[in-house]
Amino acid sequence: MNAKSALFLALFTGAIYPLGFAPFGYFSVALLSTMGLFLLLVRAPHLAPWSALAFGFGKYLVGISWVYVSINQYGSAPPLLAGMLVLLFVAGMALFCWPIGLVYRCLHSANPYLNGLIFIALWLVMEWSLTWLLTGFPWLFLGYGAIDSVLAGVAPVAGVLATSAFGLVSAVGVALVGLLYIQGLRGKLLLPSLALVGLPWISGALLSSVSWVQPIDQHSVALVQVNLDQAVKWDQDEQAANVRKHIALSADHWDADLIVWPEFAVTLYGAQAQQTVDFLQTQGLATQTNVITGIPTHERLPRAEGGRIYNIYNTAQGYGLAGGGFAKYHLVPFGEFVPLEYWLRGLIEFFNLPMSGLKKGQWQQTNITLSLPRADELANGSQNEVQIAIGICYEIAYGNSIRHRTEEAGVLLTISNDTWFGRSIGPHQHMQIARMRALENGRWLLRGTNNGITAIVNAQGKMVGQLPQFEPAVLRGEFAVMQGRTPYSRLGDWPILALMFGALGIGFLSKRRSPA
Repeated sequence: MNAKSALFLALFTGAIYPLGFAPFGYFSVALLSTMGLFLLLVRAPHLAPWSALAFGFGKYLVGISWVYVSINQYGSAPPLLAGMLVLLFVAGMALFCWPIGLVYRCLHSANPYLNGLIFIALWLVMEWSLTWLLTGFPWLFLGYGAIDSVLAGVAPVAGVLATSAFGLVSAVGVALVGLLYIQGLRGKLLLPSLALVGLPWISGALLSSVSWVQPIDQHSVALVQVNLDQAVKWDQDEQAANVRKHIALSADHWDADLIVWPEFAVTLYGAQAQQTVDFLQTQGLATQTNVITGIPTHERLPRAEGGRIYNIYNTAQGYGLAGGGFAKYHLVPFGEFVPLEYWLRGLIEFFNLPMSGLKKGQWQQTNITLSLPRADELANGSQNEVQIAIGICYEIAYGNSIRHRTEEAGVLLTISNDTWFGRSIGPHQHMQIARMRALENGRWLLRGTNNGITAIVNAQGKMVGQLPQFEPAVLRGEFAVMQGRTPYSRLGDWPILALMFGALGIGFLSKRRSPA
């Protein structure tokens, strides 16, 4: 296979990979894509680094194309400049795939099973590095595409990385069956390959039947979706009117146990913000309702730092019967903070977006507490204190952070504002990621957004209620408070990481013993 053919095929297999995710949902295509990359590495190991890089470029060029909307439409960058910035971002993300080929070229051998093991381990290293390296961008993990398949049974046991691993084992197994059949090795070597194809699916189906957690009580919720135009959300002349729209939509739902307004539903400061806070607190207490809203909070610095006298946080705050607050920890690069701010701030409007100078919250924070009626004692008004774990917008993609916050929580909440990405595929991918967090932790998840996708997700990761996008409405529904913990919520990613690095260790040792 010549270099041009290999690189074109790698680019193509990467470009079809996002079809395995929402809103398309063709998970088999994502598996076919990973299988294609593995076969390219096997057939042309000398081109492996460049094949992996081309695969990554195709993967992200299609998979995160929605970034263009925020840069062009809301960052006011001309189409050509916006396109160039997207290509630069895509190229940077593709670099995460490059080590797959680089290390594979060094470690591959004549043993097809060892090659498959090395490929799977390297893919998982790539996904794992996306959870922390350079603040991370944990998007398009193979396991997310499996949310509606039997492989989803793996997620409560070992998380999304392990779900990716099971999918990879199956895909590599299919590739090995083909390779060994072509080579005429239809005997003993072929049977283990067939086992690799089927065992992940059998295991996932068996695990899907296990109940790791149990419901305690059921409660009502009203998720308010106002559908504000991003262009007016931070307009000083519209900020008070925006709050009034939330109040108007909430008017018929103060009998719910919980009312949720989305991320930055309130964009006011000072006396105006206090008026809104006082209303929510007073109305929530009067109607015995828990209220959670997205709102900026600030703290005055003892002395100016870089021209700033305040730190501003993206927070979720509880009012009425709800108590406490949570400040977003995982901030969005450029959207909420500007890397290399000294050089980039002010160059173009995109580097000066509203709220792009936020301060991140602490890693360890106390959950917001809800006061909910006990199902067995409604007559006497007895209340039960329940913690709710928060993930604000983008940070719902950080599974380990959400896992820690859920340790003492009976329900999950994510508030978001995906208006930045218009009618692209981005909000659908975001929703799919949120569903995985519910499944991993065995908790119902409530998702309140400005313009969609607003939804209620059960503890099995299934959507049981959803509003149409781009329409002002309120999603009224029920959610259950859960007790018990899944194996993943207790152990995290350590089991799969140990297997991953163990597999790489086997690859290195094997290469040292037989360098040829």
